[in-house]
Amino acid sequence: AEYLASSLRTARKGHARSLTVAAGDIVGASPLLSGLFHDEPTVEAMNKLGLDVTSVGNHEFDEGKDELLRLQNGGCHPVDGCYETGRTFEGADYPILSANVIDVKTGRTLLKPYTVKNVKGVKVGFIGVTLEGTPDIVSAEGVKGLKFLDEAETINKYTKVLQQQGVHAIVALIHEGGYPVSAAYNYDCDAGGSGSGLSGPIVDIAKKVSPEVDTLVTAHTHNAYVCTIPDPAGHPRLVTSAASYGRLFTELDMKYDWRTQDIVRASVKGSNHVVDRTQPKAPDLTRLIDHWKTLADPVAGKSVGYISADITRGGDGTVESPLGDLIADAQLAYAKTVDSGTDLALMNPGGIRADLVHAASGSEGDGVVTYGEGFAVQPFSNTVNIKTLTGAQLITVLRQQVSGGNAAVPKILQISDGLTYTLDLSKSGADRVVANSVRLDGAPIDPTATYRVAMNSFLAGGGDGFTELANGTDQLVGEDDLAALVDYLTAHSSPSAPYAPTAADRITVQR
Repeated sequence: AEYLASSLRTARKGHARSLTVAAGDIVGASPLLSGLFHDEPTVEAMNKLGLDVTSVGNHEFDEGKDELLRLQNGGCHPVDGCYETGRTFEGADYPILSANVIDVKTGRTLLKPYTVKNVKGVKVGFIGVTLEGTPDIVSAEGVKGLKFLDEAETINKYTKVLQQQGVHAIVALIHEGGYPVSAAYNYDCDAGGSGSGLSGPIVDIAKKVSPEVDTLVTAHTHNAYVCTIPDPAGHPRLVTSAASYGRLFTELDMKYDWRTQDIVRASVKGSNHVVDRTQPKAPDLTRLIDHWKTLADPVAGKSVGYISADITRGGDGTVESPLGDLIADAQLAYAKTVDSGTDLALMNPGGIRADLVHAASGSEGDGVVTYGEGFAVQPFSNTVNIKTLTGAQLITVLRQQVSGGNAAVPKILQISDGLTYTLDLSKSGADRVVANSVRLDGAPIDPTATYRVAMNSFLAGGGDGFTELANGTDQLVGEDDLAALVDYLTAHSSPSAPYAPTAADRITVQR
């Protein structure tokens, strides 16, 4: 945030008509410094660095719609209260737009669908949407009572509304994205022709969004690109994304025609810039971070365990990881304390957000795991839930890793000790999970028998395409998943006997 603020302030110099916009996931899955305080520090940082407007992302729903509304409107947290005497959270200075998110009870958008910025006489309309598939990647509780509409149809609806108000310069902020052919932040996306360098959901959306929308600022896939994609009239239109975590920002330059009161489409140019760390930090952001760090440090620096080596989550293409095994084992151990009949645990790989690194991150010493480091691994505040599944259902769950919505990009669940099976990557779809290879403690899974399965609340709601888990019965809702990990590390490690990474060989892979 310190460097991003400096970069943005430098970029604005000499440009009186300048706006700073974003496309969602401003909060959620955050480092302890922000997440411990329900992301109030991040919102305050965005206020200071001058964010003018953002769309809503899927992570804004991690703690549910009421918490999202609090981040917009301000006020103390309903459970944790205010974090300092005499200091009340003021909320976001910028509008968070959710044009395609409908509150089922009222039939209205949860937040404002659009906003109009008057920039020294120039009116620019911004429409904000998140991906229609948000309920598939957020816990069921987080999106309870909400309906998510088609992105392009929603943008087109509000484009007409803006035009009726005399606003013709229109920008769409879309929390959905694409996959560029190159990972370079500044590569020529259109080298093979308009739109040739980009694939993914945003391409289809862009082709459906009204030609009256002048440019599309996108997000979600964490990629960097500046591409043109033909609009429905066949004219090229800029579609941009600035990667993730504030590593880049996109600079968009566009000319405004006073006669038509619209953006001159042919003038729109964009480029991605690196937020380097050779520039000075923004002092006001440093002060803000130091303020919250003072409050967080006593919690963050507490030792919770010891490890003998890096415990990693793996990279692209990883099937099973030592950290995934550790988390699954921790959830099983916790589950057995509240339901001794629990048989196994499953963990979604996307919920593992960082590695546990052996080298010290501060003054704690090598091999020491602090609470802050554990929080970075599991920052979602999910609960550990236990459900009953039949053996047939369990096999269905394992097959959903590589079929249906997960067929193109498999999501391999991390599994607790005792559960084993073979994954045959030479096959396709559900057949990649060899059904008769699934065993628990060496015994074949009985399709007619029942098993008690531990999982986080995100999976329990059918998240990440594991719809069969939502069909489990006799649910028992336990405590926070981070607490389960912390308790396990504390119980299974010491300075003289640190926890060692597993061999990550519970899943046998055939290629």
